[in-house]
Amino acid sequence: MGIFSRMGDIINSNLNSMIEKAENPEKIARLIIQEMEDTLVEVRTEAARSIAERKELQRKAESYEARSDEWASKAELAISKEREDLARGAIGAKQQAEQMAEVVRREIQILDENVEKADSDLQKLQAKLNEAKAKHKSLMMRGTTAQNRIRVRTQLTDSKVDDALARYERVERKVDDLEAQVESFDLGKGQSLESQFAEIESNEAVEDELSQLKARMTKSEPKAKKAATK
Repeated sequence: MGIFSRMGDIINSNLNSMIEKAENPEKIARLIIQEMEDTLVEVRTEAARSIAERKELQRKAESYEARSDEWASKAELAISKEREDLARGAIGAKQQAEQMAEVVRREIQILDENVEKADSDLQKLQAKLNEAKAKHKSLMMRGTTAQNRIRVRTQLTDSKVDDALARYERVERKVDDLEAQVESFDLGKGQSLESQFAEIESNEAVEDELSQLKARMTKSEPKAKKAATK
């Protein structure tokens, strides 16, 4: 079932009120536009049908009027020939044709009124359709603007997080600077405790490798003397 059941509902409707009360204004505006466009097609189709029917009735009316003129001429001919009986018949046929032409003319008048009413309704409906399209366009623009504002707000929020992290990094650098200043006081006062232990470990490694070298050389000397004696 459509939003509107009659064309008068569309013409007399308050579009702004309908759209503002809707849960989804953009959707209801789109549905209203679709309903109006469908109604426009129906009204134009009906108007075209009425115009085509009017043309057919116009041909019939002209045919009846032409027949009336023919019977009028025949009635005159009959009178000229002193045939009143034929004249009476011709006049009766003439009056009947005139009556039929009058009936058709009244039908044409009704169709003219219908076409005129359809033209007026189409103008009003087109105005309503333009109003609905403008409203729909405004809603689309407002929706886009709102989305852009949300995106900007989100970016601003992200930047706040970045700022907080940057401030934290600056605090870390300040702590590093303070620790560096403390360590700088030990410069020129001899080796630090850690560096002395590191030196001891390094010296032990050197002494171990030196002892191993001496041992290998001591073992190889007797073998060298035996070879020389031989």
